[in-house]
Amino acid sequence: MILQITDLNLFKQKALKWAARFDACSYLDSNNFNDPYSKFDTLITAGIHDSITAHTGCAFAELETFRTKYPEWLTGFLSYDLKNEVELLSSENPDQLNFPDLFFFAPKNIIILNNGLVEIIADDAQAVLDDINAEVLTDYEPRTLNLQARFSKADYVTTVNQIKDHISRGDIYVTNFCQEFFASDANIDPVATFLQLNRISPTPFGTFYKWMDNYILCASPERFLAKRGNKLISQPIKGTAKRGETAEEDEAIKAQLRNHTKELQENVMIVDLVRNDLTHSAKPGTVKTEELFGVYTFKQVHQMISTVVCELSDDISPVEAIRNTFPMGSMTGAPKIRSMQLMDKYERSKRGIYSGAIGYFSPNNDFDFNVVIRTLLYNRSNKYLSFTTGSAITYHADAEREYDECLLKAKAILQVLGQSLA
Repeated sequence: MILQITDLNLFKQKALKWAARFDACSYLDSNNFNDPYSKFDTLITAGIHDSITAHTGCAFAELETFRTKYPEWLTGFLSYDLKNEVELLSSENPDQLNFPDLFFFAPKNIIILNNGLVEIIADDAQAVLDDINAEVLTDYEPRTLNLQARFSKADYVTTVNQIKDHISRGDIYVTNFCQEFFASDANIDPVATFLQLNRISPTPFGTFYKWMDNYILCASPERFLAKRGNKLISQPIKGTAKRGETAEEDEAIKAQLRNHTKELQENVMIVDLVRNDLTHSAKPGTVKTEELFGVYTFKQVHQMISTVVCELSDDISPVEAIRNTFPMGSMTGAPKIRSMQLMDKYERSKRGIYSGAIGYFSPNNDFDFNVVIRTLLYNRSNKYLSFTTGSAITYHADAEREYDECLLKAKAILQVLGQSLA
């Protein structure tokens, strides 16, 4: 069924509320950003025809088998801790959220919004449409939360300086150090909370994902990896600046970001890492940087984004291409393995879904996965709510400024929750 809807925004919100009634659903929203690599405006999948739940060990191999069995639409997520399968690593930090390391499902119902049209793919598309139209939206109301931090500001500053000692010794060049903020006994409305987050911080990879009683509410601006035909595209973000109060101030801040030595160093080091990762899947000589140091504006922040591409080798499957670049360099550091080892030592909670990826495989074997940042994670069973922020630590990093950058990245989430950490 293909139809025109007068109020697409209202339809999307009602469709999300309808989808969230199923044991598993995904809602992937480009929020109308002008992205040459996007295949649709919004993709909604709901209801499990079949699924795969896997933990570190043989997760990518199991996904390969599942993808072969179901070559149509699949949506799912990859935990950051799959790094322990890709490399000889481990994660000993505590985890209160209890997501699996990998989950994908072949959906019963698919809704695609593109160019003003809505396509519903289901056994009874009319019944799906009727159920969506019958949904009643509720206003968002922030709930009382006792938000806590794994690091005090003083602890954070001390730890950053310890990490910088490793940089001075030559152990690493750059790393992404992350800290968790959390609330126990939290009771939120996941759908209403996500819709409010998506209003406050619309991004090209806005995502709502439900797995049983666990929820991912994501306002990510970053693409991890996409496949379009035989082309792979990765778009690492390194470089963040606040928005200005006026257009003139905005332009001045963007100019500062374009010429900031530390931000340029961060970005180019991760571009080099991504280029190296892509060589494992590329036809020889095809890896190139399509754009370096592009500055893009979002509602909350400016970001420096580079685009690295290659031609996919004929003997590399889509799942292998993802494995060969996982986890994304923007969330690890360089050298990649040593950076991940050190962050497991200095961070105080398991990253899990945070700095992992959410996305889809399409029927023509293309795929697109984001980087899970600017994200609320919620386990409704144990009422645990969490969000994590990180920043790149280099030799020139100032610990207090990095702490402030973490809060800047959490600005939209804090606003939605009605909280302050300043």
